[in-house]
Amino acid sequence: MKKKVLILSGGISKERLISVDTGKQVAKELKKHGYKIKITEPDKNLEKTIKNFKPSVIFNALHGQFGEDGYIQSILERFKIPYTHSGVISSSLAMDKEISKKIFIKNKIETPKFITHSYDISAPNLIKKIKKNFKFPVVVKPLNEGSSVNVFICNEKNIIKIVNSIKNYKKIMIEEFIGGREIQVAIMGNEKLGAIELKPKRKFYDYQAKYNRKAKTEHLIPVNLPSKKMNELLNIALKAHQIIGCRGVTRSDFKFFNNKFYLLEINTQPGMTKLSLVPEIAAFKGISFIKLIEWILKDAFKKK
Repeated sequence: MKKKVLILSGGISKERLISVDTGKQVAKELKKHGYKIKITEPDKNLEKTIKNFKPSVIFNALHGQFGEDGYIQSILERFKIPYTHSGVISSSLAMDKEISKKIFIKNKIETPKFITHSYDISAPNLIKKIKKNFKFPVVVKPLNEGSSVNVFICNEKNIIKIVNSIKNYKKIMIEEFIGGREIQVAIMGNEKLGAIELKPKRKFYDYQAKYNRKAKTEHLIPVNLPSKKMNELLNIALKAHQIIGCRGVTRSDFKFFNNKFYLLEINTQPGMTKLSLVPEIAAFKGISFIKLIEWILKDAFKKK
């Protein structure tokens, strides 16, 4: 008999709609293959839902804050039921861009230079601080959002306006802008699954480029790189996956500029929608969507 799978989807983050879509896609595929499925929100009824449904495994389809930052993982630990993707600590480390970048730097993984800003200095002093560390344009982003939510490329003229527009975040990251090619790498357990290059029609691979079909981002697979450079790229992604302590599937986001790879961040719960990259990379490698999902479910039992 096929397993009973409880799918956690929705949530309270700004990536709620992507999570709902991921949950629906995973549920549809599993149902087609005989699994008993229940989709639920991570709300106050979660404990009751788990006790009543008695799942053999939980598929965490949540994205963003509360879903992939270690919070829901710490709740799921209480139930002693296997759940997919990374655990409490690795999820927390990967979601915090400041901490994860410091880990990358410590382990000699190239990443864009950055400073953090907590709204405790004046606008002229902020610009001075930026110029002391790197040049404009710069990238402004929250420390703990995914899907490029509230990520902006800024110049000296508009940076203060942009920074003030996201004051609801107590602390943000300001990062040097790296041009070049956008390449994403998928890791599956300890296997280097593959890479895909993105050519967004927009300024960069932002939220609209990721999830709006009209944005028409071009997906290039296989990636046009010499085999030596491809191996270097895949090895960096695997190293990042391992030093953060991830399990399951991860997707690492890179920029390739001046023959160097810059790791922007690692995503511990990549999307599983029709526009998502990990399923596309897996399909190119001959792994169907159902096989990918079943592998993720099986991996949930390999606790780290």
